Amino acid sequence: MSAANRRPVLIAGGGIGGLAAALALSREGWPTHVFEQAETFKEIGAGIQLGPNAFYTFDALGITDRICELASFPDDIIAMDALSGEELTKLPVGQLFPERFGKPYGLIHRADLHKVLLDACRASGCVDLRAATRVEGYDETAGGVVVRTERGERVEGAALIGADGLWSSLRGAIVGDGKPRVSGHIAYRAVLRADEVPLGNRLNAMVVWMGPKYHLVHYPLRANELFNLVAVFHSDRYEDGWDTYGDPEELYLRFEGAHPLVLGMLDKIESWRMWVLCDREPVSNWSKGRVTLLGDAAHPMLQYLAQGACMAMEDAVCLANKMRDRGDDPAAAFLDYQRARYLRTSRTQLTARLYGHAYHAAGATRDLRNAFLASRSPQQTMESMAWMYDPKEIPQ
Repeated sequence: MSAANRRPVLIAGGGIGGLAAALALSREGWPTHVFEQAETFKEIGAGIQLGPNAFYTFDALGITDRICELASFPDDIIAMDALSGEELTKLPVGQLFPERFGKPYGLIHRADLHKVLLDACRASGCVDLRAATRVEGYDETAGGVVVRTERGERVEGAALIGADGLWSSLRGAIVGDGKPRVSGHIAYRAVLRADEVPLGNRLNAMVVWMGPKYHLVHYPLRANELFNLVAVFHSDRYEDGWDTYGDPEELYLRFEGAHPLVLGMLDKIESWRMWVLCDREPVSNWSKGRVTLLGDAAHPMLQYLAQGACMAMEDAVCLANKMRDRGDDPAAAFLDYQRARYLRTSRTQLTARLYGHAYHAAGATRDLRNAFLASRSPQQTMESMAWMYDPKEIPQ
């Protein structure tokens, strides 16, 4: 059936996952309506790490060239002990990753990635973008889905994709597992101009400083004009959501005793934004009839593998491929899509939790972590990531 004769696929959520799904479906001839509850289509946050797997999705979405114009490409990933200042491992990703995985490792501002997707959706001619429109629920009909919006609108479509994030309003109707799991970890994020970064930290690298119950990540953005900072620590203080102002006093208390290069980075920030790190238990089913979930709505994960956005975009490409293969049977396509994806996303969810324990280790566990990292060659470290990055591991 031609795009002109197809009813649209309805997408709740205009973030990275929702726009990637709209773009991927448009390339398979499906019109889409994207409903975003915010007043405008935009992204909050700062940096995103792009593993090689992300660049394969960019190829499928037709946006690789534009992404490469905006991304930074670090020479290394470096792990440091935040107490001693000891370098634990250095992985020369700029050299090794293109050779091993066929794609680079990159860094990009979240807003830049979102805008590339948004521009591509607008240029497609198949994507209807509706801001300030909150999806409250849906009804399945004999041959489609009717979305109900907060304004009382009823919009008909062939199928519905919930790309509405961690606090998805659609997940309850499909999975019914209540609120997300609060990890007890709080993240503070900020962006510095590169000339404000202490010289000892002004590296073309993704650097993680690992300490007892905390860590700090910093890396360059926008052709090394900016530096992204994320400070994470254990805390029993939290608010639902993830875009509130942080308390610098608590931040400095949690990082007390850290190496001067860590504290020097924290001292440069006058205002931090805070969010609560949450995830959910992995599930094998996130589809029901002509309705499915995508990205954080389906499989929210902690940020320790830097794969949340990457997995959402992989979802989008895989889902569009299954829609192509199944013709005009979205319900069957959605089952194929989740069967292809759930083991990979479940592994990522659980491994991210494990990495969180390693990042924040103390005492003998810290010593074991440091010895383990120091004992591995760059090639061994790289091969331990092959399940995420090798294109043969990405379900199509």
